[in-house]
Amino acid sequence: MNETILYRSYNQTELDAQYNNRAMVPEHVDIHAAFEADGEALLADYNVRLDISYGPSAEETLDIYLPENPTAAPINIFLHGGYWFSRHKNDFRFLARGLVPSGAIMVVVNYALVPSVDLDELVRQCRAATAWTYANAQSFGGDGSRIYVSGHSAGGQLTAMMMMTDWPAFESELPADLVKGGAALSGIYDLAPIPMTFMQENLAFTSDQVSRNSPEFFAPATDAPLIIAVGGDESDEFHRQSEALTKAWSEKGTDCSLMELPGINHFTILGEYADPESALSRAVQKQMGLG
Repeated sequence: MNETILYRSYNQTELDAQYNNRAMVPEHVDIHAAFEADGEALLADYNVRLDISYGPSAEETLDIYLPENPTAAPINIFLHGGYWFSRHKNDFRFLARGLVPSGAIMVVVNYALVPSVDLDELVRQCRAATAWTYANAQSFGGDGSRIYVSGHSAGGQLTAMMMMTDWPAFESELPADLVKGGAALSGIYDLAPIPMTFMQENLAFTSDQVSRNSPEFFAPATDAPLIIAVGGDESDEFHRQSEALTKAWSEKGTDCSLMELPGINHFTILGEYADPESALSRAVQKQMGLG
């Protein structure tokens, strides 16, 4: 007997397959192991400040990767993925190779994971990390007037959430245009299908959380440009998510650039971001005003 259609044209098995990136890319373990090994090696080559606290909990920490002798350098804040319930900032150290050589400062954020906190608190922590970066930019050679955000997978959704944020309402001393641009990689911008998948056992998303945290249906709080990237080998749903956000935010006046990267999957897109010569990394460098 055929399964009941659950979401769009998908039954349960099909919908789970659309969002099960690890099953879709069986070599994901080896890909991440190579990324993590490169990140450990990077620590010997780069000027880094690790495990800086930006909030009261043990999970609220960030790492700063610095170019040589930074002076009023632009800053890119990276928000990691892992479907909101896995991964850690330390898994993404290797990404500094993509932007730091061009003169950017990279800030990689850690946050508490669901279910130890709920989605709203996770988003609040990312906002707090962004606010901390603005307030402390000068102390590490950064330019608080040139802050950009980026993120992968769940971090793509978090990137869009940062661009939706009313910063003066979050903290009165913050400028409305705190975020000058964003790059959302392989993100999920309409959370509606997520509670219908195998992940709901861990996430326990409520309908209100889904509504509040689905960027596709909100206007950004800034006119800053947004790069929306997706791998050519990703599932149809990941392509739909990226295309839908591009259309929705473009209609709201955002300068959105959709990049579809041939031959790239949900994990190797991170390798593209870490390659300073790739089209993706070059696009982010250009957005940040770097040569």
